[in-house]
Amino acid sequence: MAEPIRVVVTGAAGQIAYSLIYMLSRGEVFGYDQPIILHLLDIPPMMGVLEGVVMEITDCALPLVVGVVPTADLSVAFKDVQAAFMVGSMPRKQGMERKDLLSANVKIFKAQGEALDKYARKDVKVMVVGNPANTNALMCSKYAPSIPKENFSAMTRLDQNRAQAAVANRLGVRINQVKNVIIWGNHSSTQFPDALNATVEVGGASKSVPQALNNDPWLKEEFVTTVQNRGAAVIAARKMSSAMSAAKAAADHMKDIWNGTAPGTYTSMAVLSDGSYGVPADLMFSFPVTIANREWKIVQGLPIDDFSRAKLDITAKELLEEKEDAVALCQD
Repeated sequence: MAEPIRVVVTGAAGQIAYSLIYMLSRGEVFGYDQPIILHLLDIPPMMGVLEGVVMEITDCALPLVVGVVPTADLSVAFKDVQAAFMVGSMPRKQGMERKDLLSANVKIFKAQGEALDKYARKDVKVMVVGNPANTNALMCSKYAPSIPKENFSAMTRLDQNRAQAAVANRLGVRINQVKNVIIWGNHSSTQFPDALNATVEVGGASKSVPQALNNDPWLKEEFVTTVQNRGAAVIAARKMSSAMSAAKAAADHMKDIWNGTAPGTYTSMAVLSDGSYGVPADLMFSFPVTIANREWKIVQGLPIDDFSRAKLDITAKELLEEKEDAVALCQD
């Protein structure tokens, strides 16, 4: 078998991690012949719960798991890790504003960025799930200066999965018949779910989603607002944030980083803006990307009409404001 890789999951006693750890341990992300050593980080009051999680990992008898390291110590959690799932954060609760989340979480990600910088491998791939994910990822990268900025990303794959499912359901096709739905911008209610460049396979032939739907009002109104507000809808129904679907999306995100995207297919993730599509540089902004050799590239040249331009500007403005607030909070 291959040499084991070290994978850290933060917030490891929480709801998302509970589903994610099983997916990782089965080989669904790094490969069915790739052994892993799990580093499981949580806060000291959660160590009892985490002990129970470790018991369950043991009882699953998963052959790829060759070690488990439960800890509340950042130096232990991030030591020599090659992949980091930054799940742990104060969860969003019903009625909570994003600025409340930012205030609670930005200092957590500053400390974890410093620990990554000091203890992790320099080729570590870091994905942030904990909200506000885009800005948390930006701050985490800023406090890990020895790790390439391109190694940090934030998850908008949950939004992409939601959007892809919504289009497939509307068209009455299977999920895998729809591809290249895009999430632009922030993982928030300002995000722009975009199916204007997406395609669907119908009767063995590929056609554009707008052509197949023949319903621009739905695509530009109900579809957009439904995906934008899906997280809040789950909280209203479940009384907790998305967990199973968030874990699946985190696995999808890292699997694409590790193994690459299929030819002709792109995925959405928040990466450091280089100014593409008129987005201000140095924001962690969700773009369509392709991935090969564990390196992403922003898909270029997609048409952006006036409707889309306005949506991109709104979500970029929110991210600029979040960045300013986060920088100020870190200087307090």
